[in-house]
Order: sequence, then structure tokens, then C-alpha cells
Amino acid sequence: MASSDSEDPHVITVEGSPVRQFAVFLPNRPGAFVAILDLLRASHVVVLGLSVQDSIDNTVVRLVVSDPFTVQTVFIERGIPFNTMDVLVVALREGAEQMPDCLRTLLKVETNIHFIYPLLTQPDGYSALVLGVEDNDFGHAMLSKAGFKVLRQEDLSR
Repeated sequence: MASSDSEDPHVITVEGSPVRQFAVFLPNRPGAFVAILDLLRASHVVVLGLSVQDSIDNTVVRLVVSDPFTVQTVFIERGIPFNTMDVLVVALREGAEQMPDCLRTLLKVETNIHFIYPLLTQPDGYSALVLGVEDNDFGHAMLSKAGFKVLRQEDLSR
């Protein structure tokens, strides 16, 4: 007899939309990032988290925003090169001291973390981490099982 998803301890039912991250590719020149921030502000979008990777030729800015749909529309309309991917955002209810426990949870189940950065805001007053992992569903299930709250886009866009 085939097993159903409800019998698999790694499958969880999650309500809400996953958090969407934008990777924006900018020329490495003064003001390029500020221009993006001004464009987002003019569109009434709040940048909730960011990570910047700079090189000689270009810059990659990873962004978590309050309104992914608007950002995608604006970037397409303006011809701004970008990629999107779903990420995990984990609330740290005990503050930054809980970060090693969060990361250890993923280490124990041998899940690779491709990148990590903090949110600029504190959803419900908690610190939060943005995690790019190799398998979001599995990472979400393992973090939830360990007692961590994994936030959804609706938790961030209130």
C-alpha cells in the first residue's frame, strides 16, 4: 500500500505563501543600490531584509520585501535584471542567542545552508534569520519539529 503524505513525518501542511527573495543584479557604480531603494519606496514597498555581495564588475543584492508581487512587476517594467527564489525565515523567540540552535538543527539533518542573513525588522518583536537551504520543505519541517517558528510572507507583509 502506498503511503500518503500525511503519514510522512517530514511532510507538513503549511498555510500561507512562502517568503520570496529577490536577487537583483546591479552595476557596480555609485548610487545603483540607492536608486533601487528609492524605486521600491516610491512603490510603497518596504525592504525587510537584505544581503549585498559586491565584486569589481557588479553587485548582487538579495532582498526580502513587504510586497513581492509589486516588486516583480516594477522590476519587469523597468527592465531590472533579477531572479527570485523561496527562502525560509525563522523567528528566534529567544533572540540572537538562539541562532546556533537553529543552525545546529539543520546541521544535524545534514541540510546545506547556501546563505544566511538577518531581517532588518523584527516580526512580532522577534529577531529573524533568512535562510537559503537546499530543500525548503525539509528544512521547514525539521525546524518546526525542533520548535522553531518558520514565518510565511503573510507574517512579514502585515
